[in-house]
Amino acid sequence: MAEIVREKVLESTRDELPFSTAVVVDRFEEPDEKGLMRLYCSILVERESQKGILVGRAGDMIKRIGTAARLDLERFFQARVYLDLRVKVRSQWREDDRVLNELGMK
Repeated sequence: MAEIVREKVLESTRDELPFSTAVVVDRFEEPDEKGLMRLYCSILVERESQKGILVGRAGDMIKRIGTAARLDLERFFQARVYLDLRVKVRSQWREDDRVLNELGMK
């Protein structure tokens, strides 16, 4: 799930955010009785300026990323998906052992 979201981030931002982003799945809820799966993710960046790039003017970039990721997730899970994306600034997250453990990188 996180990799699908990260793929869409990289596709949408091109070279502006090469390796300074990560996606953490904060909460995942199985499909409910109506078949709706809920997924809550945080996109981590290192600087406030990177957050601005991801959010975009009036939220248009994060909306585009979210829509593309949601469509891929719906195809993958064969279920409707509610995707909540939040962008968080965590300076030097790549040196934080706790964050790296959450991401499965350590």
